[in-house]
Amino acid sequence: MSEHGESIIPFNTTDLRSGEPACKADVTDLNVDSSIKNEDKEVLSDIKKPYDEPRLLQDEHKLSPYQPRPPSLPKPLGLAMGGRNSFDQKVRGRLLRNSQESLTDPGETGSSSDSLKEETSTPVSPLGLKNGQSLTSGRPLDLPPMETPAPFRNWSGSLSETDMSPLERCDSKERMKPSRIVLSPLQPTGSFPPLDQSVASASLRATNWIDRDCLDYSAVGRRGRSERLQRNLSDSRLFETMVSDSASVHSMKSNYSVLNPIRPRDVRNSFLEGSVLGNGALLGAEELDRYFPERRLGIFIATWNMQGEKELPYNLDDLLLPTDTDFAQDMYVIGVQEGCPDRREWEIRLQETLGPYYVMLYAAAHGVLYLTVFIRRDLIWFCSELEHATVTTRIISQIKTKGAVGICFTFFGTSFLFITSHFTSGDSKVYERILDYNKIIEALALPRNLPDTNPYRSTSSDVTTRFDAVFWFGDFNFRLNKARGEVKAILNQEADTSVLLQHDQLSKEMKEGSIFKGFQEARIHFPPTYKFDIGCDVYDTTTKQRTPSYTDRILYRNRQAEDIKAVKYTSCSAIKTSDHRPVVGMFQVKLRPGRDNIPLGAGQFDRGLYLEGIKRRITRELKKREAAMKNQNNSTVCTIS
Repeated sequence: MSEHGESIIPFNTTDLRSGEPACKADVTDLNVDSSIKNEDKEVLSDIKKPYDEPRLLQDEHKLSPYQPRPPSLPKPLGLAMGGRNSFDQKVRGRLLRNSQESLTDPGETGSSSDSLKEETSTPVSPLGLKNGQSLTSGRPLDLPPMETPAPFRNWSGSLSETDMSPLERCDSKERMKPSRIVLSPLQPTGSFPPLDQSVASASLRATNWIDRDCLDYSAVGRRGRSERLQRNLSDSRLFETMVSDSASVHSMKSNYSVLNPIRPRDVRNSFLEGSVLGNGALLGAEELDRYFPERRLGIFIATWNMQGEKELPYNLDDLLLPTDTDFAQDMYVIGVQEGCPDRREWEIRLQETLGPYYVMLYAAAHGVLYLTVFIRRDLIWFCSELEHATVTTRIISQIKTKGAVGICFTFFGTSFLFITSHFTSGDSKVYERILDYNKIIEALALPRNLPDTNPYRSTSSDVTTRFDAVFWFGDFNFRLNKARGEVKAILNQEADTSVLLQHDQLSKEMKEGSIFKGFQEARIHFPPTYKFDIGCDVYDTTTKQRTPSYTDRILYRNRQAEDIKAVKYTSCSAIKTSDHRPVVGMFQVKLRPGRDNIPLGAGQFDRGLYLEGIKRRITRELKKREAAMKNQNNSTVCTIS
């Protein structure tokens, strides 16, 4: 019996063969790494650590036979480590301890009963060592291959196989205290080569580091480019893990495509609850801020009276893609009056000009009035279903040359209405044009199925009050109340055209509140767009001698103040196939998050038109290259045979 009341069973020295451990069944199961060879045995012999042996009974010569059995369960970690430190802390402390230091401290040997003390005598050890032979004698230790017991194989700690003594697994009625063999820590044979941050190997490069080989996202250059990238990634945790150097994101593009990483739990959660702030909502605030950090949508609007000409301009780049603008807009809305007979051909030409970046979201027509909406292909998922309606202002409804066509939809949480119209012509028919306006706002039945984003500010008698942003454009046919000669004199003498607007019929009626109530118009800095001789910049030289006027206009209305900002308002003088000059405007519209309970468009667009337009665009480019090659072959400087 020990001083703590524990009984210790001695070993029978007569039953032990030379070099055979006491717990043979367990020692053979203990697995020592096979890489320990003869040269490694010398390391084991240098360990200056006494072997803690269990205290034997006083009568060592009268030992009873002992047959150990493996334990059914491993010894708890708290008991094995003395209850003082965790398993990992003890292992780290043991590795940092000098191999020459004594381990006789009971607190460090892991004994909870303090019964393991250094013995002066040299009895037979449980490992079968003879008297006077120990691990510190300098002799190599020959151990058979050992296998780690199954309960210890799944431990996450880095315990070496030789850290266990076979006595730890010998079980009897009274468990014996363990003894340990601690090897000196292994040191690397050489220092590892330093790893540079800009290593050329793609396999060693971290996936979220920034490289210098993608100039699209380079921070060098305009300050706004890097700010936009940071804003686009601000709502995700991807930007926080990126290395902040002045480079680009090649690895990030290849792995994340600069899109927010989606967590599986977000996909599991249902967000189709109509919540504006729902996590992962398609039209919610999180998605809106990712695509539009400033919550501003760029819209390009063009209106043009084509005069019914069959011949379309060879190139519409000057109309839709002017060179004096830095960026293309997010949405293109084109309204045509007296359009060409082949409406499909006109839409294909628009698609060919805008290219693969844009898709035709919707198109509607009323006679020769055409209204077409193009949008960036990345944004088609955030649009609701589109609806359109038409109104005829002619007394005879079969003649569809005068009237209006409107298209409405919701983009995120902002509702839009686009109207193109053609009012009654004539210099003195102002009252008839006002009647056309009143009939359109009352008879245009929109929206049908789309919910009103602000029903408390809507009226049933005015369609323009039911939407957040309204754009009305077309040939309004309002003229200048001034003689033709005086108008031409002002145009020839003064560059400022604001003098002419003092005689504009539309501006006068808007100030009086008889038409376009609540609408605004950007300042006009371009000459009158009507009426020109076809193919030149000379105003009407026919016998009618019409007065130049601002008949083609773009007006806008918003529910909230400052929601629409006019960026550009001008005419396109390069298109001369009609007696009207096209008028274009660029606007920025404030967006608000929406609810996912609206009827979504689900990414619908005119696929056939898209493919035909891209096909023509490719064919056009091939013809240009062939023409360039022919011109090179026919050069007078050098001839290629």
